[in-house]
Amino acid sequence: MSDWIDVAAVDDFAPNTCHVVTTDETSILVFNLDGRYYAIENRCTHESAELVDGALEGDEIVCPLHGARFSIVTGAVLAPPAYENLNTFPIRVSNGWVEVDAEAEWDIA
Repeated sequence: MSDWIDVAAVDDFAPNTCHVVTTDETSILVFNLDGRYYAIENRCTHESAELVDGALEGDEIVCPLHGARFSIVTGAVLAPPAYENLNTFPIRVSNGWVEVDAEAEWDIA
C-alpha cells in the first residue's frame, strides 16, 4: 500500500532546489531538477552524513563530509568514498502537489 506524502506545491517548488521529508524511519530528499522530480534517501552510504547539506551539481549531489557523489536520478554512487547506491522513492504530481511514496524504496542494485 502506498503512503503518498505531500512535499510542496508545484508552484512553490523552485527549479534546482530540494525539500526534506521525514517519516518515522526515513529522511528523504526530493529534488526539482528543471521541472523533473526525484527522491533519494538523505544519508550518504559512506558514513551516514545528511546529503541535504551537500552541493547540488547538475543532477548529482555531493556529500558534505567526504565528497562522495550520487546521481539524483538513479541513486547510483558516482565517486568514492561511498560504494553503495542510495535508495530512490517514487514521485508523482497530483492536484498541484509534488508527492513522494515513502513506503516504496527502489534499490538500483
